[in-house]
Amino acid sequence: MLEDLVLLSPEITLTIFALLVLGLDLAFKRLKDALAYVAIGGVILAIVVTALLFGTQGSLFSGMLVVDSFAFYFKIIACLATGLVILSSIAFMKERTPYRGEFYGLLLLATLAITLLAGASDLVMIYLSFEFVSLTCYVLVGYLRGDPKSSEGGIKYFLYGAVTSAVMLYGISLLYGITGSTNLVEIRDALLFPASPAASTPWLILPALIFMLAGFGFKISLVPFHQWTPDAYEGAPTPIAAFLSVGPKAAGFAVLIRVFLTALPAYQIDWVPILSGISLVSMTFGNLVAIQQTNIKRMLAYSSIAQVGYILLGVVAAGPETYGITGVLLFILAYLFTNLGAFVAVVAFSHLTGSDEIADYAGLIRRAPLLAAALVVFFMSLAGIPPTAGFLGKFFVFGAAIQMGQKVFYFLAVVGVLNSIISLYYYFNVVRLMCFLPAKDETSLQIPRSLVLAVTITMAMTLVMGLHPQPFIELATRSVLSIAVLSPL
Repeated sequence: MLEDLVLLSPEITLTIFALLVLGLDLAFKRLKDALAYVAIGGVILAIVVTALLFGTQGSLFSGMLVVDSFAFYFKIIACLATGLVILSSIAFMKERTPYRGEFYGLLLLATLAITLLAGASDLVMIYLSFEFVSLTCYVLVGYLRGDPKSSEGGIKYFLYGAVTSAVMLYGISLLYGITGSTNLVEIRDALLFPASPAASTPWLILPALIFMLAGFGFKISLVPFHQWTPDAYEGAPTPIAAFLSVGPKAAGFAVLIRVFLTALPAYQIDWVPILSGISLVSMTFGNLVAIQQTNIKRMLAYSSIAQVGYILLGVVAAGPETYGITGVLLFILAYLFTNLGAFVAVVAFSHLTGSDEIADYAGLIRRAPLLAAALVVFFMSLAGIPPTAGFLGKFFVFGAAIQMGQKVFYFLAVVGVLNSIISLYYYFNVVRLMCFLPAKDETSLQIPRSLVLAVTITMAMTLVMGLHPQPFIELATRSVLSIAVLSPL
């Protein structure tokens, strides 16, 4: 029992601090401004505990939850994302809602759900954790009840989420009916063993796989499960849009990798073409639609759809050397600092000007030099330009596809590079406005210190990952070792 509690210490830490934040909010009404720092303290402690456990192997609840380096990697990503989101929301939420205690408590609970999802090794645990993430995010998207766009975004997010959850659950029930188990390892063994009941109904595997992919694709914002993304991002409080762009997406990829590589390696020949097509369509559709956007949150929403298309390419190229999965983990970490940093800059601008229109960013270099410089770095990284973290992630993902040595993977890598070139148009259109056009209002923008700190941290990490990548490569490589290695195609 004591060993189990130690293995669960990151989740226990987040639970205690979430309840502490909610309790303090109820007991002391004047402590609302301090609750953000209590929540950040809980996230930092959870990161420390997770780092101390890194490398530990084990399982909990009869194999429903595994403790391994892969899960720890995503737990750290979730906690980092939440800490930066809370830091960026202190000034923003103070002027928009008196219910800040519940806001920070819900963010911690959403982080708890992501940590559970990262270690889920049973279809029942995966479903419950997915719903836990979804329920907290539905509330957070519609948190500004006086804002019609926030309510609209929350309702659309909920409706799409309810449908895709039902479809995913149907896929889970099919896979359970075929194999007689919900444990990922037992499912793999049942599908690999010729005399098992699954051998008599192999035609059901593909529908089960597709239905489950609908649920995973919804969380990751893959085409065609992306429809909620632009409306939810535009309507949600901007810090929550930042959280949605990183936290649930990282969790979705953690589950997708674990399910496909652990439970369904025998059907790699079926799911690789499906994921390849989705990757190609997502990166192309996201970039082409992003060009047309005039609202920066919607632009970043479609940009995120394109980015997950690139990341999915690493899953498709998951070969015997695991370069593809290493690339996915590196890309997600780079995406954490890059995309979150871009959203933090948008939070700062929106907080000070009340606008999310791209045209209003004209002349920002003279009004807020730090903000403009940070956005240039983040857009360079999103486009994959060295020496940034985004270049590192794309280098590994595209490189993994090329190393597969097949024409279809060469084609996917070329499409990825071409899409990165297309993305330069809308990223650097914002840079052009910020640096070369006059501002409508020349008033200097005084950015709150919490937002300055959040922008500085994300910008520094985006550059550090690009300039000194070796420690991050080693961390990602170690984290992949606990995932089953696939056979060559």
